Amino acid sequence: MSPRLSRIAQRISVIFARGMRSTRRIAANGVLCAAGARGLMIATAAAGTAGYLLWVHPPVESVTRGEVAIRTNQLTGGVDEFREGSLLLLPGLHEVRTFSLRDQVYRPEGSSRADGPSPFQSVEGMSLGVDITVRYALDPTKVNALSKNLPDDIAGQIVQPAVQGVIYKTFTRYTVREIFSSKRAEIQQLIEAELKPKLAADGILLRTVQMGKVDLPADYRNGMDKLLAEELATEKMRYTLALKEKRVKETELDAMAEKIRRETNAQAAASEQVIAAKAQEEAMKHVLPFKQKQIEQRQLEAEADKQSRIRTAEGSAQARRIEASGEADSRQKLADAEAYRLDRVGKINSEQMAREGVLITRHPLLIQKTMADKLSDKITVIIAPPSTDGGFVGAGLLGGSPKGRTVAQAARSAGTQDTQDNQEAE
Repeated sequence: MSPRLSRIAQRISVIFARGMRSTRRIAANGVLCAAGARGLMIATAAAGTAGYLLWVHPPVESVTRGEVAIRTNQLTGGVDEFREGSLLLLPGLHEVRTFSLRDQVYRPEGSSRADGPSPFQSVEGMSLGVDITVRYALDPTKVNALSKNLPDDIAGQIVQPAVQGVIYKTFTRYTVREIFSSKRAEIQQLIEAELKPKLAADGILLRTVQMGKVDLPADYRNGMDKLLAEELATEKMRYTLALKEKRVKETELDAMAEKIRRETNAQAAASEQVIAAKAQEEAMKHVLPFKQKQIEQRQLEAEADKQSRIRTAEGSAQARRIEASGEADSRQKLADAEAYRLDRVGKINSEQMAREGVLITRHPLLIQKTMADKLSDKITVIIAPPSTDGGFVGAGLLGGSPKGRTVAQAARSAGTQDTQDNQEAE
C-alpha cells in the first residue's frame, strides 16, 4: 500500500475512533442525565446521523488522470495539491476543487460568419466572420496559488473576455483584403503575442491561435471575385507576355546557338582541311620518293620486258627460220620423193603399157574380153552392127576400122618409144 493510502486509512480509523468515543461519551452523558430508554434512543439517533453523514459525504475523494485537486482547510486556510490518486476529505472541514490540466479549445461561435450575431469589424467598418480557434490549458505551477481566485467557468469568465478583447481590437487595424489574404500570418502572430501575457496572468497557458475560414460579406465577395478574375486575367496576360518574351529570347538563343554551331563546324572543317593538307604534305614527302622509285622500277621492268620480247622475237625468228629451213628441206625431199615416185610410176606404167600393147598386139581379143569384163556389170545386152569383113561383132565399137587400126598402131609405137626412153634413163 502507498504511503498516501496508509495515511488516509490511518486518518479514517482515527475519525471512526473519535466518532465512537463521541458516541460513547454522548451515551454516557445520556445515561447519567436521563436514565432508561430515552437516553438509548438519543445515542442511537446520534450514531445513525453520523453514519448517514459519512455515507452522503464520503471521506475519500478520487482524482483522475489529467486533473489536479486543490483541498482547502476551512479552519486553517491551508491549501494542499493532489494529482492522480485518492485524498482524504472530511465533511465540513475540507473543501476540494478539481481542475483539468488537459488542453482545451475555445471557439467564438457567434463570430464565425459575417451575418452572425457578433461579427468582426475591419478598418473599413465592414462586418466579416473569422473562424478562430484558441487552444489553452491551465498552468500546473500556478493552480495551487490561484485556485481561490479561479472561477468555475474558466472559459466563459476568463478566456472569452480576453480573447474577444484582443481579437476585435486587432481586426480593426486591418482591411478586409489583408485579413482575407496577405496578413493572415501576421494577425495570428499579433493575437498570440498580445493574448499570451493576459492569460498567463490568470494562470492559463496559451498554446496556439489559429485562423480558419474567413467569411466575407456577399457584396464584397462578389466584388472580390470580379477583382480576382481581373487580377487572374492580368496575371495570365503577364505570364503570357513573359512566355512570349521568353520564346523570343529562346529563338534568339537558338539562332545564336545555330550560328555558333555553324561557326564551330566551319572552324572544325577548316581545321580538318588544314590538318589533312599538312598530313597530305607530310605523306607526299614519303610518297614522291616512292612514286619515283615506282617509275624507275617500271622503266626497268619495261626495259627488261623489251629485252625479253626482243630475245623472244629473235628466238622465235630463229626458230621460224630453222623451222622454215627444215620445212623447205622436208618439202624438197618430199618433192624429190614425189618426183622419184612419179618417175617410177611413169616408168612402171610405160612398161606395163608396153607389155599390155605387146600382149594386145599378140592377142587382140583381150580388148574385147577386157571391155566385156568392164561392161558386164553395167550392160546386159550390147547391140552392134555385124562386121562386114567377118571379124568381131564389137570391132566397130573398139575401133576395128582401118582408122582404128592406125590409131592402135600409133599407140603401140608411142608405148614402145616410152619404154625405150625409160630404159635409157635407167
